[in-house]
Amino acid sequence: MTKLIEYEQASDEVRVVYDDIRATRKTDYINNFWKAIANHPPTLRRTWETLKEVMTSPGELDPLMRELIYIAVSVTNGCEYCIASHTAGAYAKGMSDVMFAELMGIIATANTTNRLANGYQIPLDEQFKT
Repeated sequence: MTKLIEYEQASDEVRVVYDDIRATRKTDYINNFWKAIANHPPTLRRTWETLKEVMTSPGELDPLMRELIYIAVSVTNGCEYCIASHTAGAYAKGMSDVMFAELMGIIATANTTNRLANGYQIPLDEQFKT
């Protein structure tokens, strides 16, 4: 099991990232994902900067939609941790139980049809080519 780096035991480099996570998310809580990857401070910094940019920068996708996409990818990749953390994030941003159920139906259907298309090696329709 990976050692979790608590704030009190963290290096100054890690504390800078933890402080930014806390400020960005408006919380004192640092979750275990960040505590685990803090074992390699460059990975912690790089991963946080990328996630912060993708998930919090202004854009056409609203924060809830971003969380729903993250859940879909996490379900498809089988990442229990990411499913749990981003589901909590989605609920905090307004997802309802009905929305979650619909999302699971879409994910299941997309994974089924993706596997069928790949298995049958279906050629792309001309009208879908860009």
